[in-house]
Amino acid sequence: MFSLKQPKPTFKSYLLPQADDNIASEPRIKKLEPVLLPGEIVVNEVNFVRKCIATDTSQYDLWGKLVCTNFKISFITDDPMPLQKFHYKNLLLGEHDVPLTCIEQIVTVNDTKRKQKVLGPNQKLKFNPTELIIYCKDFRIVRFRFDEAGPESAKKVCLAIAHYSQPTDLQLLFAFEYVGEIYHNPAKKVNGIDPGGGGGGIGNASGQQTPLFETYSDWDREIKRTGASDWRVCSVNEGYMISTCLPEYFVVPSSLADQDLKLYSYSFIGRRMPLWSWNHPNGSALVRMANIKDVLQQRRIDQRICNAITRSHPLRSDVYKSDLDKCLPNIQEIQAAHIKLKQLCVNEPFDETEEKWLSSLENTRWLEYVRAFLKHSAELVYMMECKHVSVVLQEEEGRDLSCLAASLIQVMLDPYFRTIVGFQSLIQKEWVMAGYQFLDRCNHLKRSDKESPLFLMFLDCVWQLLEQYPAAFEFSEVYLTILYDSARISLFGTFLFNCPHQRVKESTEFAISKNIQLGDEKGLRFPCVWDWSLQLSSRDRLLFHNPLYVGKSAPSAHNGALWAFKRSKKNYSSTLRGVPPALKNGIIGEQEFLPRRNSLILKLKPDFSQPAEGQTHSMEQYFRDWFAKPVDLHGIILPHLSATQIKLWKLCYFRWVPEAQISHGGSITAFHRVSLLADEVDTLNRSLRQYKSNSSLQGHCSELDQSRMYFRANGLNDTSGAPDFLSSSFPFSPVGNLCRRSILGTPLSKFLSGAKIWLSTETLANED
Repeated sequence: MFSLKQPKPTFKSYLLPQADDNIASEPRIKKLEPVLLPGEIVVNEVNFVRKCIATDTSQYDLWGKLVCTNFKISFITDDPMPLQKFHYKNLLLGEHDVPLTCIEQIVTVNDTKRKQKVLGPNQKLKFNPTELIIYCKDFRIVRFRFDEAGPESAKKVCLAIAHYSQPTDLQLLFAFEYVGEIYHNPAKKVNGIDPGGGGGGIGNASGQQTPLFETYSDWDREIKRTGASDWRVCSVNEGYMISTCLPEYFVVPSSLADQDLKLYSYSFIGRRMPLWSWNHPNGSALVRMANIKDVLQQRRIDQRICNAITRSHPLRSDVYKSDLDKCLPNIQEIQAAHIKLKQLCVNEPFDETEEKWLSSLENTRWLEYVRAFLKHSAELVYMMECKHVSVVLQEEEGRDLSCLAASLIQVMLDPYFRTIVGFQSLIQKEWVMAGYQFLDRCNHLKRSDKESPLFLMFLDCVWQLLEQYPAAFEFSEVYLTILYDSARISLFGTFLFNCPHQRVKESTEFAISKNIQLGDEKGLRFPCVWDWSLQLSSRDRLLFHNPLYVGKSAPSAHNGALWAFKRSKKNYSSTLRGVPPALKNGIIGEQEFLPRRNSLILKLKPDFSQPAEGQTHSMEQYFRDWFAKPVDLHGIILPHLSATQIKLWKLCYFRWVPEAQISHGGSITAFHRVSLLADEVDTLNRSLRQYKSNSSLQGHCSELDQSRMYFRANGLNDTSGAPDFLSSSFPFSPVGNLCRRSILGTPLSKFLSGAKIWLSTETLANED
């Protein structure tokens, strides 16, 4: 009788199952997904993309997926980055990511048809691209190949990048989507940080926060800090009732009534009334003012304003007015210089331009303009410090050149603004709240006719001072560089708007369209750039600290005995040897407007507000006396302005050029060594405190002190060498940017190392 059950199979296979063959053969690239922020969406992507690492070989190229979102372009790969030993991590961006607002130009190329096209918004692409080149505003060049990618997919992702990187409306910038998502879903906060926080990322040892100067109390505290007793906080513009390009609260002379301010405001361009910036301990004030457009009332109103400023001075001193439009380069000239500088540092092959590289740098006029701002600011420092007069910075609209000049003057005069928190408060006060047009000047909406890198010019000028007086600044050049990069990230409200009123107006309209309940808030609260924990880990934020900084409690500053920074008279005179008299201490006389041959100093615009001849002599004598004395790190600092002292900011402009890197060289080697020494000193101080007191409070403070330096010493008398990953571009990595042929050993590489071969023959002769 047969059973209905099927017999058990008796065959047993010893071969591996083949069911997963298809899965294993599929590229892993398709499984790669981008890391997205709240409100960020993928708008297009393409697989099998090759990121070019070098132009002369493809052996280092990376394979991955190219993704375009409404915030960034992101290249995702599992391949390790070749030739790279170090790269700091930005928590908002991946290693291969570029923010859309950092994109300068998009070029598509078809090798077969020998065609290329610069893509603009809403343009059509009539050929299938085989290559995509991204030119970035921070001097990066990134290149992708589509040899193995689908032609239609490659075309779509190129068009998507062109469209989303050139928005037509402010509310299309990513920050609005991010904040809208955060308001609807508070649980999605990045790193648990609220949007619009007040600088919780980094401060001084006591945890001091960065004042945003959005409230009455912030301005009142600044008045008390500077001792401006005859000035008051004015709320006449509350609700932006008078001027939309002024803050709601600002400081004016106590003798000016609100009713007078309302009346006078109609006569100023943009209704921008005079703004107080800072007070000197001797009573002199620094004031910013737009031009008076009412010609008939100009003399009367100008006299009333000057009289009010004079009455606010304890000595009733006169007012010195500086017309910045006449004595400084305008925004168009600065933009033209920046374009030439970028062309020199990025687009020109070094091996073709090295013989004329220095003359090309001179022709950009960038260093000339840096020197012009430093020179004029130093002259105004003299007027406040030595002549005890209040200074009024006058400009057509009072929101471009005056931002830069007022900030530099305060950095030179007030050591508080040379700390991290103080510097951040300075930018908030003189740039963000004073109505600097970040939206237009940074060209977030690609309106090139209004673009001008004034903020970069300011950071460059500060870097010159940092380079000359490293022990006077709490922050490092890495801090300045990352701060500049942050202005190109469309997430922070700090650098997104032309004025505070625009933030309130645009964000309120956006909130209504998205059904966001604002309550008592004046517009949406955007993330603040001073919340550095949004971008960097606590470890990487240690790179902001300058190990050479001498704090107020440093023993070398007691009784003015700054022995470590004292210059002898011999050293001072050798610095000036061979320099024309009018160039000494940075003072240019009218007879010296013509440039020397092969000099970095070109012809400057005549300063129509030059002091009288007797006053010029007094100014020169003041600078001569100041430079002959020891430097007070907690007092005034003045810039050296001779041709050899104004330098190119190599970390900022050369960090993405692989050929320009100096392996195990550059200023980072000194930074590393000084950090080890400072860490050893901290260790000894902790040991001394623990020896004197074993209280829990002392132990707690010791733990806080341990994280002050990025580089740590391996015990006392650490003799270990520099880490293998150090180079002149640290902490940035140029790997993955468009490379050129190597130029090691050429005059250019010697210039990058600081050799004097690139100085003019006249300068070298003068120093012999």
